[in-house]
Amino acid sequence: MKTRKLGIDGAEVSAIGLGGMSFTGFFGSTNRAESFKCLDAARDHGITFLDTAEMYGKGSSEELIGEYQQSRGHRFSIATKGGIVVGGKRGENDNSEAALRRALEGSLKRLRIEHVELYYIHRRDWSIEIEDVAETLAKFQNEGKIGGFGFSEIAPSSLRRAHAVHPVTAVQNEYSLWTRYPELGMLQTCCELGVAFVPFSPLARGMLSDTFPVPANFAETDFRKNMPRFLAPNFSANCKLISAFRDFARSRGWSTTGAALAWILDQGEHLIPIPGTRSAAHLKEWVGAAEIKLTDEDRAEIERILPVGFAHGDRYSDEQIVGVERYC
Repeated sequence: MKTRKLGIDGAEVSAIGLGGMSFTGFFGSTNRAESFKCLDAARDHGITFLDTAEMYGKGSSEELIGEYQQSRGHRFSIATKGGIVVGGKRGENDNSEAALRRALEGSLKRLRIEHVELYYIHRRDWSIEIEDVAETLAKFQNEGKIGGFGFSEIAPSSLRRAHAVHPVTAVQNEYSLWTRYPELGMLQTCCELGVAFVPFSPLARGMLSDTFPVPANFAETDFRKNMPRFLAPNFSANCKLISAFRDFARSRGWSTTGAALAWILDQGEHLIPIPGTRSAAHLKEWVGAAEIKLTDEDRAEIERILPVGFAHGDRYSDEQIVGVERYC
């Protein structure tokens, strides 16, 4: 597995990481044995970077990763997130120093470690200026609890404000072939400032794969159930367009997931995608994406098949998008 850096002074990690949201049942049921097999596969294929959050399963994702590392005697580089009030109403965030310290200490305890390589603000608390939040996070860094800090779902202007207080390590926003919003300033700002950009949902929540998800089979707890892109008539339109991308990937001898991740990696050396899965078999389909080299012809064909803005429907419902900082 090739490696990339988390910002200018951050840890060197695998070019592709693994998201831990799927370990908690957000996208279907799972269990400890299945999740451990997935983490075994990640380890064996050279993935060194895991992403999780206090919010994922109310800490259960962190607990599982902590148990895995202790029982297997293997240490990943870990990013986790805090700032959302666990058990609170949607959109309730607390970025105060006291709340973030409690969240971080809880994460470290569940992960069974004393230091994480990267700590994000999961969602901003609009009652606190981002400069003050950056000062709090810099304090955690100086205390040795975190290697660096970042923000999730923020705007380029907010990144510049925080970075002026203390160097930001990474920004984590959604980015994929069907969600290209970060191209409107965030990718460029991260590159300019030497900040890593960590795309979450780089495989379009399962759409950029060799088998489409079936919305009718989504459990009530499945995060995608009310997403506009998975509702009729948007879903069938999206399937039709992505089917052509599947055919393209197959013609090159690649999996659909591998081609989608290779496209992201091709957008810049500062991008480190974190696809999520609970399945070792699914992980093996895309883990080799860092070895795929796109040609100019490949890039042009991908843009023809899936032009910017091709997706039918918004990426979130009005209820789900609460807390996301929009800037265009």
